[in-house]
Amino acid sequence: MRGRLPGLRAPLPRDGGRPMRARGVAAVLAAAWLAAAGAAPAQEMDHAAHGQAAGEAASQRMMEAMDAMNAAMAQTPMTGRPGLDFAQMMIPHHQSAIDMAQAYLDSGENDPVLARISRDVIASQQAEIAELRAWIEANRDR
Repeated sequence: MRGRLPGLRAPLPRDGGRPMRARGVAAVLAAAWLAAAGAAPAQEMDHAAHGQAAGEAASQRMMEAMDAMNAAMAQTPMTGRPGLDFAQMMIPHHQSAIDMAQAYLDSGENDPVLARISRDVIASQQAEIAELRAWIEANRDR
């Protein structure tokens, strides 16, 4: 299970050949060593460790969104009607996209392109979920 957080199915992103979590632990250990040696202000290192923790929390939320989507899709009974099956399956798919986009926005990373895309994803996917639900309601018994 090397390179994974407990409960995650996908490997952690890697940078320089080491899992990001290992880099975070290394940063905390280096900060403690430098602080003890008086070589770096502890506040700067605590901020870096906080950023790493926030990134890991966002990544965890994204994986949880994917797990919730997979569980919801697996529980959706197939009807043999492609349109209805598609509409029902797209709702958890879109909700997962919303949850992942919100996790990115909450992470504080604030890349302008990704923040814009995240806001667009949230708005468009919410509208499509409403449209899909209305379609299902109107067409379920056809």
